[in-house]
Amino acid sequence: MKQVVQDFKDGKIKVIDAPDPVPEPGFIIVRNYFSAISAGTEKTTVGTGKKSLIGKARARPDLVKKVVENIKREGLGQTLKKVRSKLDEYKLLGYSSAGEVIAIGEGVTNFSPGDVVACGGGNYATHSELIKVPVNLCMKVPEGVGLDEAAFATIGAIAMQGVRQADVRVGERVGVIGLGLIGLLTLQILKASGCRVFGIDVDREAIKRAEGFGLDAGSISGEGIEERVATFTNGFGLDSVIITAGTRSSEPIHTASRILRDRGKVVVVGAVGMELEREPFYMKELSLSLSRSYGPGRYDPVYEEKGIDYPIGYVRWTEQRNMEAFLDLVAQKKINVKTLITHRFTIERADEAYDLILNRREPFIGVVFEYGEALTEKVKTIQVSPPVEKKEDVVVAGVIGAGSFGKTFIIPALKSNPHVQLSMVATSHGAGAVNVAKRFGFYRATSDAEEILSNPDINTVFILTRHNLHAPYVLRAIEEGKNVYVEKPLAISLEDVERIAEKLKENPVKIMVGFNRRFSLHAERLKSFFGDEHGPLIIHYRVNAGALPPDHWTRDPDIGGGRIIGEGCHFLDFTRFLTGGRIIEVKLYPAGDRENVIMVVSFEDGSMASIHYTTTGDKSFPKERVEVIGDGKVGIIDDYRTTILSSGGNRNVFKSKSQDKGYVQEINAFVDYVLGKKGPAIPPEEILEVSEWIIRVTMT
Repeated sequence: MKQVVQDFKDGKIKVIDAPDPVPEPGFIIVRNYFSAISAGTEKTTVGTGKKSLIGKARARPDLVKKVVENIKREGLGQTLKKVRSKLDEYKLLGYSSAGEVIAIGEGVTNFSPGDVVACGGGNYATHSELIKVPVNLCMKVPEGVGLDEAAFATIGAIAMQGVRQADVRVGERVGVIGLGLIGLLTLQILKASGCRVFGIDVDREAIKRAEGFGLDAGSISGEGIEERVATFTNGFGLDSVIITAGTRSSEPIHTASRILRDRGKVVVVGAVGMELEREPFYMKELSLSLSRSYGPGRYDPVYEEKGIDYPIGYVRWTEQRNMEAFLDLVAQKKINVKTLITHRFTIERADEAYDLILNRREPFIGVVFEYGEALTEKVKTIQVSPPVEKKEDVVVAGVIGAGSFGKTFIIPALKSNPHVQLSMVATSHGAGAVNVAKRFGFYRATSDAEEILSNPDINTVFILTRHNLHAPYVLRAIEEGKNVYVEKPLAISLEDVERIAEKLKENPVKIMVGFNRRFSLHAERLKSFFGDEHGPLIIHYRVNAGALPPDHWTRDPDIGGGRIIGEGCHFLDFTRFLTGGRIIEVKLYPAGDRENVIMVVSFEDGSMASIHYTTTGDKSFPKERVEVIGDGKVGIIDDYRTTILSSGGNRNVFKSKSQDKGYVQEINAFVDYVLGKKGPAIPPEEILEVSEWIIRVTMT
């Protein structure tokens, strides 16, 4: 299929060939007929992408702060890898479209193939021939509404939510600052709600245009606005002002505060400056609110991705219901979208469309891509580079999942190994797979993991997905007789660990979990220092993990399994590696919640370990510290940068050039294992043992 992307590295708009999306539970596949360009949002996105590195930094000071924090925490080298990985991506464009359902995922009951739908959501309702969208971001298009009109449903929902935040009443006088696309939609929704509307814009032509959509009165910014509003409102001032302009200036809010009545409301829809003048807000006791995108449910993965709706008795207007209400007004001819569409482009002319928006070659309001009747032939995989000659003594790798971690650490390690052929990469968004394939030299890209799992030429699968998908893909790979590398954790349920253990008995392929720390140069020195034959060791492992947002996927028990299963397994494995003894007991002591814990581990050889995992510390402080005591020796690893070994009064200090957590070494060890050059990189029984214990201890 054809898809519009922006190469974030150089800012260029590209139309690429991408593999078709595949259905998944709770999602539908839609063939787009039209998609609308949001001139405000997409102009900002594309404009930022076209800036130099310094320009990007100036545009996003919040991200610069994160980079500085990461340098303090992980060092310059690791941070540069992450930054380069983020910059070298395809940015998916578009979030409002309409088309026909051609396939549905498991559990979808409210849509069927052939339904005509409007779709929303960044990374979902994109500018592409085919899209995969969660059910709560789709709605059926009512009769009498054209698909070119329906393509504006999401943008219309933004206007709708702004009006709802203003909580207008019939007969009220409402101001709209900024009469672009969303401003004109807001104007029409207000008129349909029985309000009289006063419009303000910097462009006189915008005022004239708005009069054609029912504007009652208006003014150019700065031209006697207060006097005109006083006349319009019989001297009282406006009941509310909805700001749909986009500017860094705070003047729209200043203007709103001056023309509102006592106890009036300001609703901010557009991205504007937020420096308030206290006096008018205090003297009039004004209220200020921001309108969040399309409405309730936005940015909530439970609503958007899991498809769990909010009860209508508690949340009357969700983002989906806002989109439905907008299209209902269009169907009743109370909103005129047709006249707003000033420009139409085929997807092949995407560069022209964005040039129009960025450089304003001519006046425009609504801009759409139209896809026509012809659809590119369905393809599940895209060939990105010439095929490589098959060799017998290589790992032919298929990689499933290529997020930030995979692109920063694992895939570069695979590419650098001369005994690995990068055959195919799969990601949920096909454009991402194409980008990764081009960047690292994969032969093919796909959006369907099954293309890798069932490919007879691929002998080894690398699974780098979210945690809930690890076990299902591991089981499928074992069924197909393929060697498996899977990022930690192996699974997030005991049942899946047991299934994997049984499958390995039936088909003993070579398997490894990404417990990378045991392969660090620091780990090797510490292990060698105490040797294989040692007395009981006392180990203290402190992890200053840092807090994550409440809705981060790793904290979702259904997707990430929680942070102890998802990350705590690393540290349990490391202590298992150091002692060399089987785990006989693990006790968990939570401190307030299940993310701040002390794990006390007992080993068969008498060794003991305490693992302190906390999210409440200072993120700028080094993350990890390991202390091992035994046999008259003390060994310390400080954040995988420094190792101190002390024995008999002698101290040996080793410092690596940068933080070394063993990513390259673990991949090399696994490749050697697959090729029969060495034994198991990690004994399978240890993988299963650690995986079982970390899940059991979180259940108690």
